[in-house]
Amino acid sequence: MVSAVAYSGAYPTGYGLYDISTEREPERLHDRYEASGFTHFQQSGTGAIRKYYNYLRVTPMLGPLDELGTAWALHDEEARPGYYGVRLDSGIRCELTVGPKTAVHRYTFPGGPGSDDARIVLDLSCGGLAIPHGRTVPLRGSIELLDPGQARAQVMVEGVPLSVAVEAELPGWRQMVWYDHRLVEGGNRLDLESIRRTTVRPFGLLFRGPADPGHPVEIRLGFSLRGQEAAATNLGRDAGGAGAGRVWSFDRCLAATEAAWTDVLDRIEVDGGTDEQRAVFATALYHSLIKPCFADDESPFWGGPGPFVFDLCTMWDIYKTQLPLLFAVAPDQGADLLNALTRVCEEEGNYPIGYRMARGADRFFRQGSALAHTALADGFDLGLPGVDWELALVLMHDDLLRTYGEEFVDHGVVHPISHTLDLAYGYHCTARVARGLGDEALARSMDERAANWANAFDPDTGLLHDSTFYEGGKWNYSFRLLHDMAARIELAGGDGAFTDLLDRFFGVDGAGGGAADEPNERFEGLNNEPDMEAPYAYHYVGRPDRTAEIVHAALTGCFGPGRGGLPGNDDSGGLSSWYVWASLGLFPVAGQNLFLVSSPAFPRSSIRIGDATFSIRTSGFADTTSAAGGLTGGARYVQQAWLDGLPLDVAAIPASRVHGGGELQLHLGPTPSKWGRDRRPPSLSTVQLDDNPNP
Repeated sequence: MVSAVAYSGAYPTGYGLYDISTEREPERLHDRYEASGFTHFQQSGTGAIRKYYNYLRVTPMLGPLDELGTAWALHDEEARPGYYGVRLDSGIRCELTVGPKTAVHRYTFPGGPGSDDARIVLDLSCGGLAIPHGRTVPLRGSIELLDPGQARAQVMVEGVPLSVAVEAELPGWRQMVWYDHRLVEGGNRLDLESIRRTTVRPFGLLFRGPADPGHPVEIRLGFSLRGQEAAATNLGRDAGGAGAGRVWSFDRCLAATEAAWTDVLDRIEVDGGTDEQRAVFATALYHSLIKPCFADDESPFWGGPGPFVFDLCTMWDIYKTQLPLLFAVAPDQGADLLNALTRVCEEEGNYPIGYRMARGADRFFRQGSALAHTALADGFDLGLPGVDWELALVLMHDDLLRTYGEEFVDHGVVHPISHTLDLAYGYHCTARVARGLGDEALARSMDERAANWANAFDPDTGLLHDSTFYEGGKWNYSFRLLHDMAARIELAGGDGAFTDLLDRFFGVDGAGGGAADEPNERFEGLNNEPDMEAPYAYHYVGRPDRTAEIVHAALTGCFGPGRGGLPGNDDSGGLSSWYVWASLGLFPVAGQNLFLVSSPAFPRSSIRIGDATFSIRTSGFADTTSAAGGLTGGARYVQQAWLDGLPLDVAAIPASRVHGGGELQLHLGPTPSKWGRDRRPPSLSTVQLDDNPNP
């Protein structure tokens, strides 16, 4: 639930150098990496959503309170999953770790002037970023000092009561409340009502006293969205509260968090490649799993226990790649996610497209429609445990009539035209669940509306009809992996015509004009969500070799180990999870119980799913990889394939087979082969791929 970063006020997370920008290199806010303290709750790799959290800034200082807001340069940064450490140019060594609902700060003050009157300042007025329109101001706030080294506070931010319990191990230090950079003399409590953006003044609490040079001090914060008592309970449970040897709680919390990360990251293993290639892969896997935030029993909007999830920013970004990865490496959390989404739909009337730690109407519906249905169909096909599928089906059905859904029912088409594809696919996914639950009549009625995907396309061009599009154009959206790709290809004029469209979009040598003549309509390397699946559309015309060329070019040219090593916003792990799947030689076709098979970037890899392990082994692998990843030449094409020892002549396998464990063997070669050309991945109007994909 909790994250913590060094805070400079820069975009996008509060850490960094830059102002907001939607294209090209952004302008700098700072000339150096710096921080005015350390804040909590951040997005991960998102774009300009204008809601950036960064609540409760903690600042270690040697100067007076008037210097709060001073930014110190960062030195000797160290980061790994669960840990961040840095030295400020004030000489203070700062370390952070987090638990499920806690953050623990450890500060080591230097000797010299000011060390006998050190300060650790908590600023509860902080929120958002130091960019235009980027600040978040609390509506209300309260602070209460308790026993020495203990305090509780709450701020109301974006309709959410964020509570914090504070505990510090600071013998000989005083604790005080402050407002507008001045101490509230003799006061153990501060209550602020009706704070306004035009009148807000900083407020918070501070600890002040002699710092023993070289001896670390700790500040432990427990958070809750359900009040201060719950925050105190969370602090005691996560960080080792009073009576549990508190002085070691940083190390204990860090050990638990590192163990949790190690457990999940170790569920995917790769062998071979370069050191940098493996580093990029491990980093991508880590980034894939930072979000969403799981906060069981913490919903501020309804009572009772149960899963609560936020920072789905957004489903449009993650449903194709990141959620299938979550279902594979953490199926129990995947089930919790689906239950949380279902509860949101029960309480609020919609399955959300995006969901933040905030109350409000901005649920990102302009990006897409009915996308949760895809994740629900995936979870149903995979048998994720503990989901009330009867309830989910009722809500899936009802949700299809929300927002654009009524117009879709009335006319079979809706603009923006991409929502026609979303809704048709939502009906297809709902039909899968209905049929699996034995409601054939409902499934057939869903199937009829699922066929309306065809209304979105212009048969004269083979592309989508002209419309408005969210971050893209009709070329980007025209190669979506639909539930009836065989019919989609026929609508475009057959294999040759569809292949020509793909070649023009990707700029394949010798392809005709079209996409290149229209601004922002050419594939530019995964910098937009609709492009993530487009390379795999070649599979459906029997050209997995072309998929391999484009995917490995992207792995090689678009990702790297340094700054700028992503081709676009990571979007809560959506882009990083694409890299993970592509490196493994698999691509999940969300909502269809299907993986497409391509050549991997590593000679050997494995995924541990529950008690099962699915392995990918290659022969003929030519170790001609770039430092960033991807084959630069040599054996990038699959020549033959075997699944559990049986020949596999189609470039696809059921997702349930992957989740059940087994072995995929791929023989690779330097030139395209006939493998995957004759037998195509399944489409609704062709023979389905069952649990035995071998002829």
